[in-house]
Amino acid sequence: MADVDIDLASFISDDSSFYGDDETKAKLEQQALEYDPAPYWAHHEHLLPVVAAKAKAKAQAQAQASSSPNPAEKSLYNLYEGKPCGRQLNESVEQFLKRLPPLTTKSSAAYPWIYIANPYATSRPTDSDQAGFMHDGEQLLEEFGEKKDEIETSMAGKAKSTITRKLTPLRKALEENLLVKAKEKGFTSGKWMLFPHSDDVNRLWGIVAEATVNRELGHAAKVAPDSGEGDQEPRLICVYTKDFSDVEDVKRVLGKMVDLGLVKKKKGSMGEERGIRYKADAFTELGIMSGNEWGLKPSLYGSNDLLGNGKKKK
Repeated sequence: MADVDIDLASFISDDSSFYGDDETKAKLEQQALEYDPAPYWAHHEHLLPVVAAKAKAKAQAQAQASSSPNPAEKSLYNLYEGKPCGRQLNESVEQFLKRLPPLTTKSSAAYPWIYIANPYATSRPTDSDQAGFMHDGEQLLEEFGEKKDEIETSMAGKAKSTITRKLTPLRKALEENLLVKAKEKGFTSGKWMLFPHSDDVNRLWGIVAEATVNRELGHAAKVAPDSGEGDQEPRLICVYTKDFSDVEDVKRVLGKMVDLGLVKKKKGSMGEERGIRYKADAFTELGIMSGNEWGLKPSLYGSNDLLGNGKKKK
């Protein structure tokens, strides 16, 4: 069989029918021009591979811009970069809120909370020794529990108020020691807690998200997604500050929340308290909730106290 010379360059050139005839090529080119990718991303941008790809692209862009004279570009930091449950640096707050509306986003292993961070904050999670604090904190609770049992056993039959007076100084010392340990280990973050009704959670979360990114509140915030327990279930929104002992900063964030309409400054018409509470993450991680076995107050501050609407906490 004779050899046949084939000009491959001409065979697959732009003039070749490999791409279809002129009518087909014109039709495909028009479809490409008219294609709108927005609907596709609206349904797929929450997927982890997509979020990861966007995060990688953002990281590459930041690396290329590392020589930029603008210091703000170099200082951006996101606690939740690459995590689908958090806002990414390459998405606007509007895009983030549209992707993860708390009212309808279902709670799951991948979405236990919905997070947003202040990209200009200096707080870093690696600065704290949470494990070290937990070890020391649990030991302090255990020691108090043993003393409490001894006192209650030795004072069996006496009035409850008498036993309480005996335990009160020990409880105060326990609280102080726990907070000192948290400071020593750098585990100092805490949060103001809001409990909006589900039908208002999207609106209030939108206010918190915008203010967090705009550096008006603390270093981060989170909101509970839909747990599936009903639309009327109150949702928790946490507005974080970096140091529970920095009372001025805690008050500053509270004051801004008042300005934003997130917190009522005055009591109700019947004198009832309508404030919110501030809790140290150290207490949360130790499981110090309402009605805890140690008799500790779960929260450190109340908005009515710091705003001068209630009795000052001694």
